[in-house]
Amino acid sequence: MVATRKSLSADLQERVGAFLAARLQPDERLWVGLSGGCDSVVLLHLLSRLGHGNLSAIHVHHGLSPNADAWAAFCANYCERLGIPLTIRHVTVAAASGLGLEAAARAARYAAFAECAGDCLALAQHRGDQAETVLFNLLRGTGVTGAAGMPVERRFGKLRLLRPLLDVSRTEIEGYASDHGLAWVEDESNADTALTRNFLRHDTLVAISQRFPAAEASLAQAASHFSEAAGLLDELAVQDWQLAGDGDSASMRALRQLSLPRLKNLLRHRLRCLGWQVPVAARLEEFARQLLSAAPDRHPELVLPDGMMQVARGRLHWLAKKQ
Repeated sequence: MVATRKSLSADLQERVGAFLAARLQPDERLWVGLSGGCDSVVLLHLLSRLGHGNLSAIHVHHGLSPNADAWAAFCANYCERLGIPLTIRHVTVAAASGLGLEAAARAARYAAFAECAGDCLALAQHRGDQAETVLFNLLRGTGVTGAAGMPVERRFGKLRLLRPLLDVSRTEIEGYASDHGLAWVEDESNADTALTRNFLRHDTLVAISQRFPAAEASLAQAASHFSEAAGLLDELAVQDWQLAGDGDSASMRALRQLSLPRLKNLLRHRLRCLGWQVPVAARLEEFARQLLSAAPDRHPELVLPDGMMQVARGRLHWLAKKQ
């Protein structure tokens, strides 16, 4: 059993090494999001053993737990032992923002991550996190992009965001931690099933897995299939934009040649390219129907948090909100 566990530990290091070798240049600065939990502790340990020469860690101090100072101290001690520089960012979570505590904390955390001066940011989400994300998004009625879950790599401001453990199970991660005698902190809020993610993790997925033992792996595999489909839809949107778009506007004549689903796909793609928030499906569909059916003297518009889509002089314009 020991030999098997050791070989699994070596296999995990080899897989993470291959993941980074395909995506990272030796001189690029790599940040690791370090919460102090098992997953991020293991990821940082793996990367330190792989010998990347320009490695740093960042810990986000949310101040939501009475143990937050202790977690920051743990991370500082751990990084000191590994010889890895650590940055601690204190953030204020806008609990009254209407997003909900989980989403508000996530927004604050990613805002802190965006301040990292470097090339790449590695986060420790694993296969179980991916399964939770897919299930959560499906229950919200998401489209193909949401059903694709978290990508292994994407642009994140000036950084590239990488998730080297996304195809790794929690069991493998804990096995690695045990093999190497690693300690970590436990966030007491992870046991609070009043929080949606925890409810899905501790109640829903546990129940599903009793009937479907491979549920976690299957949901993660489904995310991969949805990701491929989302990529194809993006390719189609690019082709449609080449035919209809010119600068910051698109020809209404060309847009009206598209089917309703294809037009909605193009609108969603264009909004994501601009970095705008995509509206809920019902609002987008209603606007797309107006574009296809409005008389020439009508000028449909859709006001969004980031700006406006508006028809004028035979073209659809994307008008950013003035800062």
